Amino acid sequence: MADNQEIILVFGGSGFIGHHLLARLRQTESAARLVSVDLRHPQFPVAGVDYKTGDVRDLSGFDPGGKVRRIYNLAAIHATPGHAAHEYYETNVMGAVEVAAFARRHGIDDIVFTSSISVYGAGEARKDETSPPAPDSAYGWSKSLAERIHRAWADEDKSRRLTIVRPAVIFGPHEGGNFTRMARLLKKGFFVYPGRTDTIKACFYIDDLLDALDAARGTGEPRILFNGCYPDRYTIKQIVSAFRAGYFPDAREFTVPYPMVWLAARMLRIFAPFGLGIHPDRVGKLVRSTDIYPGWLEARGLAKRDALAAALERWSKASGGRFE
Repeated sequence: MADNQEIILVFGGSGFIGHHLLARLRQTESAARLVSVDLRHPQFPVAGVDYKTGDVRDLSGFDPGGKVRRIYNLAAIHATPGHAAHEYYETNVMGAVEVAAFARRHGIDDIVFTSSISVYGAGEARKDETSPPAPDSAYGWSKSLAERIHRAWADEDKSRRLTIVRPAVIFGPHEGGNFTRMARLLKKGFFVYPGRTDTIKACFYIDDLLDALDAARGTGEPRILFNGCYPDRYTIKQIVSAFRAGYFPDAREFTVPYPMVWLAARMLRIFAPFGLGIHPDRVGKLVRSTDIYPGWLEARGLAKRDALAAALERWSKASGGRFE
């Protein structure tokens, strides 16, 4: 491998988005050396990627092994529930501080940062990139603060390039999150709505997120902030119906009063190891809308409409119909 080969550095490359990003970069950045830095070993390693073990909270001794052209900062603690409040700040905020300091030391002028729609907080009102952040969780606050740290780095030098994407619920192969849990329940033959079916949930297929990121960077704009989601206001009912129509026609839907579902989830937490994803905090999310609109993408003709059914079809093909 040539010593002068430029590096594209991905912090947090062992995660769900990181895996798919590295696979995409392997195709589109064939001349670059891809380096992933993560505390975890990759479950699905991408051929040709140099995986390094490193802690984004302390990069003082990290040596990338060459000239870095671009940084992707995906490293984060994000699962909720699952962590104490201080852990989100220690990793997400300190990680931003360390990545910015690392970029300064090595003269790197291009950072892509994955934030979150959690910076807006939950609520029934539609929000876009012009809406002021109003986090209502430690995770949301940590991401909002991390955005400020990255912006401060960019503002130090006008030649620096910063792209911030706020992903919604991202689904696809190896996701293991909200959509996977939904598909798992539908496979078992049922889905229970906790009191309401019209909760709006902004979402995006993983490949569509990466397409949007590529398109955004292709504009050449030096400062980009965009919401990574579809413009359609998909409700939980519409998402479940899309799953059922294409893949689980025999699954049944029930609407049960929220207090009953919450209490049942609290009692069934002991079955968490079986992968049902039943937890009172997750039930609570099903009654709180995240009505997020991709205004930046829409203004540039980059938003994809009516894409949910096609996205589920791509996922089905990629996973052999297992939605895993």
